[in-house]
Amino acid sequence: MSIRKDPKTGLFHVQHGKRHPITGQPICRRRVGLKTLAEAKRAEKELIILVEQKIHEQIFPKWCDAVEKYLEHCRNIGLTQKTLYNAECCLHKHTKYWSNRTVDDISTPEIRELIQSPKFNSQSLRKTLLKLIRGVFTIMVEEGILMRNPSPTIKFKISDKIRTVLTKEQARILLTKAKELEWEWYPHVCCALYTGMRNGELFALTWDKVNLENRQILVDCSWNNKDGFKSTKSGDDRMIEIAEPLVPILKQLKVGTDHSEFVLPRVSRWDKGEQARELRMFMLGIGLPPVRFHDLRATWATLLLASGQAPARVMTMGGWKDLKTMMIYMRKAGIDIKGITEGFALHDPVVREGVVIRITDGLTVNK
Repeated sequence: MSIRKDPKTGLFHVQHGKRHPITGQPICRRRVGLKTLAEAKRAEKELIILVEQKIHEQIFPKWCDAVEKYLEHCRNIGLTQKTLYNAECCLHKHTKYWSNRTVDDISTPEIRELIQSPKFNSQSLRKTLLKLIRGVFTIMVEEGILMRNPSPTIKFKISDKIRTVLTKEQARILLTKAKELEWEWYPHVCCALYTGMRNGELFALTWDKVNLENRQILVDCSWNNKDGFKSTKSGDDRMIEIAEPLVPILKQLKVGTDHSEFVLPRVSRWDKGEQARELRMFMLGIGLPPVRFHDLRATWATLLLASGQAPARVMTMGGWKDLKTMMIYMRKAGIDIKGITEGFALHDPVVREGVVIRITDGLTVNK
């Protein structure tokens, strides 16, 4: 650190340098052409702060850089592009005002305040955001940059909310109207309601996986607009029985596919994720309550369970591994309480018939 006056010009030059405590690399900053000593001394103080700040940033990365390290870690462990995209969007959207702050400057109370902010009306979103933030700080701890993870421990009360599903009558009206109006999404909705397949699984379904003679479909592939074609959500293959009403629809599709390997027509906007919007608009148009395209899968499960099918069979055919998820559909179908009141009697509910009497001339006559 020095202040030097140039004898030729009479101007002051200021320089300050310091070695990085870990790497030993020198970090130096300077100012030249200062007119007065007072100005040079002020510049000297600014350079001291600037060098210390630079060293600090090299030891403790900025939040935006830490997020990139975390996302890179997620790529290395094999997370899908769709998952990475969702994580990146969530972190950038809700923590962007931390971008230029170093990771050691973000405190536990500050994280708690963000997670409990009233702007989040979803407990699931809060839980996801905290999980992602904790993941970023975990990488910082593993790399020895931080001594501890500042993420707070917060308990979330996430209820098993019963999802929106169609009744059997509503599903019948949907399919009938879609057929009558020759809606281009009719075969897609049919397959979703009769098989319970996810949107990505329907998009990836090819004819070599369909056995019309045995009425079976092999589900071993899925698709999304980030990863393209990939394995199913669970990573496992499964067999689906083709319902009788779906057979003639598939045969008609087979005849009209024009040698396409895909079962369902490549309607416009499907690859853009517009299937939910198209379904919503159609249902509003025919006077039914709007549902998401994924809710057709929930409708399939609920109607099968309500018809008396064993939950284990529905769970296997639907590709669910988590019994907790299946319980949501069981409650919606009411099978978990069906028959619970059999033999539950506390009194005699039969109302005895009264005796009708006629009063004449002061005399009471039984009738």
